[in-house]
Amino acid sequence: MGRSEVIQLILSRERVQGIKRTKRLAEVFGELVFTKEVMRRYLSESAMRAFEAWEHGEPISEALADEIANAMQQWALSHGATHYTHWFLPLTGLTAEKHDAFYDFIEGKPLSGFNGSELLQQEPDASSLPSGGLRSTFEARGYTAWDPSSPAFIYGNTLCIPSVYVSYNGDALDYKTPLLRSIEVIDKAATRLASLFYRGITHVKVTLGPEQEYFLIDEAFFAQRPDLIMAGRTVIGAPPARGQQLEDHYFGSIPERVRLFMEELEWEAYRLGIPLKTRHNEVAPSQFECAPIFEELNVSVDHNQLLMDLMDRIARKHHFRVLFHEKPFAGINGSGKHNNWSLITNTGKNLFEPGKTSRDNLCFLSFLACTLKAIYEHADLLRASIASAGNDYRLGANEAPPAIISVFLGEEINRILQEIEEKSIQSQIHPKVPMRLRLSKIPSVLRDNTDRNRTSPFAFTGNKFELRAVGASANNASAMIVLNTIVADAIETFLERVEQRRKEGKRKGEAILETIREFIIESKPIRFDGDNYSEAWKQEAKRRGLPNIESTPEALLAYTTDKAIKLFTKHDVLTERELKARRDILLERYVKTIQLEARILGEMALNQVIPAALRYQNDLAQTVQNLKNAGLEQEANVHIALIKEITQHVQAIKSLVEELIATRKRWNQEQDIVKKAMGYRKEVFPFLEVIRKHCDRLEQIVDDSYWPLPKYREMLFIR
Repeated sequence: MGRSEVIQLILSRERVQGIKRTKRLAEVFGELVFTKEVMRRYLSESAMRAFEAWEHGEPISEALADEIANAMQQWALSHGATHYTHWFLPLTGLTAEKHDAFYDFIEGKPLSGFNGSELLQQEPDASSLPSGGLRSTFEARGYTAWDPSSPAFIYGNTLCIPSVYVSYNGDALDYKTPLLRSIEVIDKAATRLASLFYRGITHVKVTLGPEQEYFLIDEAFFAQRPDLIMAGRTVIGAPPARGQQLEDHYFGSIPERVRLFMEELEWEAYRLGIPLKTRHNEVAPSQFECAPIFEELNVSVDHNQLLMDLMDRIARKHHFRVLFHEKPFAGINGSGKHNNWSLITNTGKNLFEPGKTSRDNLCFLSFLACTLKAIYEHADLLRASIASAGNDYRLGANEAPPAIISVFLGEEINRILQEIEEKSIQSQIHPKVPMRLRLSKIPSVLRDNTDRNRTSPFAFTGNKFELRAVGASANNASAMIVLNTIVADAIETFLERVEQRRKEGKRKGEAILETIREFIIESKPIRFDGDNYSEAWKQEAKRRGLPNIESTPEALLAYTTDKAIKLFTKHDVLTERELKARRDILLERYVKTIQLEARILGEMALNQVIPAALRYQNDLAQTVQNLKNAGLEQEANVHIALIKEITQHVQAIKSLVEELIATRKRWNQEQDIVKKAMGYRKEVFPFLEVIRKHCDRLEQIVDDSYWPLPKYREMLFIR
């Protein structure tokens, strides 16, 4: 089917009808989730008390596990489930699951096959999932173990039990295991610090509200683009005349077909307990965003992974394909997921929210100073946590936070920190204040005490920090593991210095304020409120000593520095073995990604681009001959010049693809994964851009009817 036929198919296809809601949202929210309310209906009172004791540190006994397993099974069967699975987050960045039927079959009779031991632990094959050398390929045994802090849910006809995933030797092979460790570490540290200011603080939870950006294109276009099928992004594609320069897509009216997809997505997400709140058009054409309200971090990470899978399934029902790649289309904005991160006490106090009393503000400033100190000392680790081949295309591309990690605080907070540094505190942290609009019939608009800086990688937004640099396809846990650990470490250092000052005879408030001042001064270089995209900032950041790590292979080396190993092992979040394994897994993924993109680019260039160009060139040659036969030599010269240009591009593409293949093969022989990744970045990666330029130029000069691939103007604007 040619491009024109595909366009006609899309325009004439009958639209998928919207879902019909027969219930109110409150009736369906979380109906597919095994919540504590559901547990109370299925468990005995003694079992429920025992489970609540687990929340306070007591172990889960085998008898309790058996009763919970039975309850889960009965509840799941009542919702039509036939199978169960330990649902986990391996280092592929995706989710993983192995389904087992609820029943065993003995002598032809079905008997219940789900008990406490199967709830607590399963053994999926660990040989074919990334281990970074922690396990040999022939050593297949690995274990998943139930994570009771994230509720089980029904997806399709399967009961999914969120679980951790470890090797036969107990090494973490997933994102959830170190995430849970990091949550415990920051909980303990933050509880100690918050207790200096408030009574009754027994627990501090980490919260996250991740915004999710994505593209939607028609499945018919997707099927005609081998690069989208194989790599998730277009490796070739000339820029259209119209992109995002008119600024008409952002927050514009949501196209009806997209809105119907969004409505079904939201409804199914609500049934799974995912609290989606926001939907809107994003900056680039055919780019959109959805965002939930904040939840506890562990559950939020699980929900985001589940949401991406749900988006893909529902998009297909509406004849869309959803693209999570950080840069699926060159020349227009890419996609990320902004991680809104905060700390909240068991009493409901947001520790990053300025208060009305001096005690509240001293607490706020303490946590703020610790966060600044953490980001300053470990900017390289935070950069490593968001590194990927896809994000390399996006970071710093005048659309997303750059590869230089800095913190935006806003004018008012910065002024207060400056006064603390100079020991001349005069200002107060003001709550929202009314703005004078000179419009008599418009209610007052309240202005926040800080603006928003869209160019900042890590921005304070009033009562939380927004880490904007995470890639759209990433598992949020990667960045949150680092952020939790480095902030917890800074808090412990803060507490040690406060305690030392108190031993020296300082009053508590004085000791805290002096430590805040010390942290503010030490971390001052990390604060920047200007344009992070500017060339001037790159020079200023260099002067300040801030790292500017532009590529993933360089960034990932931060995981195995002596400083990083000391940090993670000190807090028992990751061992040295686990850190090296993660680094190597991510380096290998980088190599495989660039390798795949290089292979599909070469294939498309040789099998589609060049043949289309030659067909057009042959017709031009016939036209030249006809013109010459008619005595129109001068007119024929115009076409001859075009033939020559096509020949130059075709020859260049063929030669460059051959060089690319040879270079790739040479680096494939390298056994050291660090050297191999560096080689791919420095010698293989550059071919992608230069070959693309020749292909894109051919797209612009070859007759439109000859071009076999859907173009940007079609994929981005025809829905």
